[in-house]
Amino acid sequence: MKSSTRLSAVLLSTVALAAGALSAPAGAAYWSLFSGSTSQSQQSAPVSVAPSSAGDAPSVVASNAGNYRDGAYVGDVVDAYYGPLQVQASISGGRIASVKVLQYPADRRTSQRINSQALPELQSEVIAAQNTRVDIVSGATLTSEAYMRSLNSALGKAR
Repeated sequence: MKSSTRLSAVLLSTVALAAGALSAPAGAAYWSLFSGSTSQSQQSAPVSVAPSSAGDAPSVVASNAGNYRDGAYVGDVVDAYYGPLQVQASISGGRIASVKVLQYPADRRTSQRINSQALPELQSEVIAAQNTRVDIVSGATLTSEAYMRSLNSALGKAR
């Protein structure tokens, strides 16, 4: 296959993924487009790509919301640039009941102001969506990304 044809196929697949028109069943082999690799990889759970309403890059999320084991699960400590962030997800009835922030950057006044607004908003959005497919909070990009990465690791433990 010519490299220009291969590139076109990858671009079309990316557009289809971003539009939500393409998904893969569990165990299907498909291209790892977002890691920079063009080798095939196996996925263990159904995966979908969430297009952002702001037109940003799509995010890959597991699509088995509601299939969590009950309990409290602590996520990884994630670097939020101005300090570590870590969450604990509480699951009840297979659903996300609450998300508690165990640690977050709070040594600077700016961090305190940003996090006092962003963290409650992220929690309510995640609980309403029952997954991490939510928009980041404007002005709190680093906090939002670290929150989602820690929460994804907690939810991974709950599966």
